Amino acid sequence: MLFSCGKPNKSNTDHLVFRYNEHANINTLDPAFSRTLQDNNVSNQLFNGLVQLDDKLNILPCIAKTWTISDDGLTYQFHLRNDVFFHQHVLFGKDSTRTVVANDFEYSLNRLRDEKIAAPGAWVLNKVDDFYAINDSIFEIQLKQAFPAFLGLLTMKYCSVVPKEVADFYGSEFRSHPIGTGPFKFKRWEENIKLVFRKNHAYFEKDTQGQSLPYLEAVAITFLPDKQSEFLQFAQGNIDFLNSLDTSYKDELLTANGKLRAAYTSSVNIVKGPYLNTEYLGFYLDSETPEIQSELIRKAVNYGFDRKKMITYLRNNIGNPANGGFIPLGLPGHNKSIGYDYKPKKAKQLIEQFKKESGIENPQITLVTTSNYISFCEFIQRELEKTGLTIHVDVMPEASLRSARSNGKVDMFRSSWVADYLDAENYLSIFYSNNFAPSGSNYFHYKNAQFDSLYNKAFTITNIDDRKVLYTTMDSLVMTKALMVPLYYDEVIRFTRKNVHGLGVNPINLLDLKRVQKD
Repeated sequence: MLFSCGKPNKSNTDHLVFRYNEHANINTLDPAFSRTLQDNNVSNQLFNGLVQLDDKLNILPCIAKTWTISDDGLTYQFHLRNDVFFHQHVLFGKDSTRTVVANDFEYSLNRLRDEKIAAPGAWVLNKVDDFYAINDSIFEIQLKQAFPAFLGLLTMKYCSVVPKEVADFYGSEFRSHPIGTGPFKFKRWEENIKLVFRKNHAYFEKDTQGQSLPYLEAVAITFLPDKQSEFLQFAQGNIDFLNSLDTSYKDELLTANGKLRAAYTSSVNIVKGPYLNTEYLGFYLDSETPEIQSELIRKAVNYGFDRKKMITYLRNNIGNPANGGFIPLGLPGHNKSIGYDYKPKKAKQLIEQFKKESGIENPQITLVTTSNYISFCEFIQRELEKTGLTIHVDVMPEASLRSARSNGKVDMFRSSWVADYLDAENYLSIFYSNNFAPSGSNYFHYKNAQFDSLYNKAFTITNIDDRKVLYTTMDSLVMTKALMVPLYYDEVIRFTRKNVHGLGVNPINLLDLKRVQKD
């Protein structure tokens, strides 16, 4: 009797709930403001757009079942499904839901570009001239100029559909009262403590056997800020998934060559794949520091450390040394021959040449980073000291570094560039002169007429092989001037408990739980 009155055994329902921790917290549940990976991961469970990506980054139908593109590449017409419903919700005292129609996309995109709302995702519509609902089932978008990667932009969570009546009712509080069409629906959010989603029983997608998705009944997210605590929860079986490799536990989980240690092989699965993320050090070219202005010093830094050694010892062989250009592995335009190999003698020669030409006997630069990457920066610091260049490493909070980088307050900084959409133009836009920071992402203040001309020309070319040649040429121009120091092309690494199946991995590290099952 005592046992029967106690708490029920969670194992009876544990296989229906997917649990994970998000150490970086969630900023919003409104897709128009979903700018970080953690925000995108939750938005992906709650919302859908016209199109979506599979794990190989193919663009697939979603709410739009088909689409056509005009010969001039300016007009996109989407034909919508008629069986997609917004999540059941209570509004004005009534429990209601309804079918998604083309007017909902017209409202959602207008909301995205509304200056009063000031959504950070408004930029995805920069190349859009107009859009409108032709009828309930046909939605049309017209571009100002052809942009071959436009469909990829529409897969971003910014472009999710939301119901006008709910978004208007809640206003800015829609961030914590989300209503979408996704495989899961919002249940409860205690900020910085717990977030819970429940299965959307009216979800429109099915698996290959015709079974309705999702398989899980719920998703529960905690917000432990300490990664070591997160790892302990995973090791004890209290959460199902780790979405990163942190220095606090990497040697506990993995061997030096990136294999699971014997203690975990029976309880943990590991899955890896390419990640469209380039980690790099950047130089602010408008700096008054002679060492930063010098192409000799910038090239010496590129030549002066062993990227493979860095990956082996600091990341347990997770990732690929960035000996190519800025465009990462996996995107057309990447070329491994345009970067810098490890040549310490060459680095030393360049530094000696700088000393002779400048009259500066002890060249030195300051590298600013966040605490998460201090080990990488100190490794580079030690390696460059051997060549005669002194590097001072300063540590800033992430938000402070982001602001300083955008406003030209740091001469040399560590950063990363994760693909927003699936085209190398996304990476090359960071060097376009019209995108100078702080209004754009050209943190280097690089300006080159030839680069700008090629960048603009790429928009007129629809053939991917022809664009690939242009992209490689642009990347080569940037690397020749050594505007930055590519460190490594990242890899997605995921750890799950053995009873988790169907999670998969994709090159943008987006979490998709609709096909996940637990034994």
